Amino acid sequence: MDLLEAYRRSLAEFVDRVDQVSPGQWADPTPCPDWDVRALINHVVGEDRWSVPLLAGRTIDEVGGRFDGDLLGTDPATTAREAAAQAEIAATHPGTIDRTVHLSAGETPAAEYFQQLLAEHLVHGWDVAVAIGADPRMDPEAVRACARWFATRVDDYRVDNLVRTGMRVPDDADEQDHLLAAFGRDPDWAPGD
Repeated sequence: MDLLEAYRRSLAEFVDRVDQVSPGQWADPTPCPDWDVRALINHVVGEDRWSVPLLAGRTIDEVGGRFDGDLLGTDPATTAREAAAQAEIAATHPGTIDRTVHLSAGETPAAEYFQQLLAEHLVHGWDVAVAIGADPRMDPEAVRACARWFATRVDDYRVDNLVRTGMRVPDDADEQDHLLAAFGRDPDWAPGD
């Protein structure tokens, strides 16, 4: 699957899950112990907001703190939808995938950044789904694309403490469960765990 198509599917899947959050679920726990549903969604919306200027060639210093704090306002689902739509427009602008972006880790090929964003939307989309009791299945082709990329990055993520270690799944588990475990998630997580 084409990387941009996988990314676009992950955006759509994430927004679909945000649309399913009921009014009483915004403070519910997620598999990310430090974030409830609202904080997790705010984090991903922040990533979407950041992607627009970064993909346009801006530096972190140029963007500054404009995406700090609560980005969701009084209508989180609409805000998430708008942020994803703007991120998709920025991503699909001709030539964007061939650019270099200025990340905190240094200059990075845009294709690598898209891989990171794909993972962000897939895994955090799953986090939202299981937190609110929605269908947690991810697009299998997007999962496959993400898993191929992450297999070459997982050690870096572990060294930098970006994923929890020690999560194991049976060898015969499906690709989604293996990807979730690689990102330190228990595929059987449920609220109250």
